[in-house]
Amino acid sequence: MKSSVEIFEELKTQLNNKLPFVVYKKPGESFSKAIVQNDSQNFEANLTEAEGFIFAPFDSKDTAYLIPAAHSDVKEFRTEVREEDNKEANIPDEFLDFEFRETDQKEHEILVQKGIDAIKTGDLKKVVLARSEEVSVHDPDPFRIYKNLIQKYPQAFVYLWFHPETGIWMGATPERLIRTERTKFKTMALAGTQVDKGSAEVEWRQKEIEEQLFVTDYILESLEKKEEVKTITAGKPFTSKAGKLLHICTEITGSMNTPGDLKGIIEALHPTPAVCGLPREQAFNFIKSHEKFQREYYTGYLGEINYKTEVKRNSNRRNQENQQFGAISKRSDLFVNLRCMKLVNGKARIFVGGGITKDSNAAEEWMETVNKSQIMKSVLVK
Repeated sequence: MKSSVEIFEELKTQLNNKLPFVVYKKPGESFSKAIVQNDSQNFEANLTEAEGFIFAPFDSKDTAYLIPAAHSDVKEFRTEVREEDNKEANIPDEFLDFEFRETDQKEHEILVQKGIDAIKTGDLKKVVLARSEEVSVHDPDPFRIYKNLIQKYPQAFVYLWFHPETGIWMGATPERLIRTERTKFKTMALAGTQVDKGSAEVEWRQKEIEEQLFVTDYILESLEKKEEVKTITAGKPFTSKAGKLLHICTEITGSMNTPGDLKGIIEALHPTPAVCGLPREQAFNFIKSHEKFQREYYTGYLGEINYKTEVKRNSNRRNQENQQFGAISKRSDLFVNLRCMKLVNGKARIFVGGGITKDSNAAEEWMETVNKSQIMKSVLVK
């Protein structure tokens, strides 16, 4: 097995040659995986036939790209994070104070207030409103930032994606869109945010509890309507930790009638209420008409789709003669593209947002985006 140093050198060559690749680490795992496309073709993702790694936008009308399994090499490796690679990880918080333009705060608070007013006077129950800001990067090497993200967010899906049509994107997202194995699937309803203060007892405001319940109910109702779904069950809400942030999470499990029948399920889930709002169509239209920037792939989704994996039929040592026989199973593991950034010309475009309900406060929502952006900036010190 090649070392991480050797793999990253190969990926740098891939980047210099402007050939698509993605490198990523799943939550809690100690290994990274690199999928390297071995030609320069552009592949647009078709959910019915896609097999490989997908990178999809917030707006489903825009182009989703695929690094096809049939046109790529896969490399697994242990990510050794050396201290010199992660020299900024322990910088004191006082050195992470980034300046905000007063106009940024004013514009976002005005946007949030418009959302609150629309909820109080119309059919909207929730709308997720976002902003972006450009940050100078101390060291714009994306591979250094990737290693830094891995160390800071061991329980997140950490990735670095490059495609000539999208540029460089990277992030550490806490939210899984869906995971499937054969006919089984698992998704989550994630909403509500507060900074982790190290307390054993976490208290949530009624606004955040209701917001998360909106998300859970919507996902259950949407999936129940899909003919692809055979069974569906929701667990109890719990507090989930992602870096220095806490969220309310409900795990949802179920089964499909046919293995790999993902198109309808993805269409039912994406964009989720956690990144768009409720009702989805009204929230989506509000976002498109009021946000002053293009989300692109922020709040889209990404990950393995319909990857073939071999499953051994029998692991009993007394039946070793059966070990040579296995079944090929399709597996998908998709994540919502949150806590992400786009690297362009030595600068990072950071995307942050929050869920707005009738009980939201514009100033508090601004501070929530500040907390989220500061956490991402901790790997991008000027």
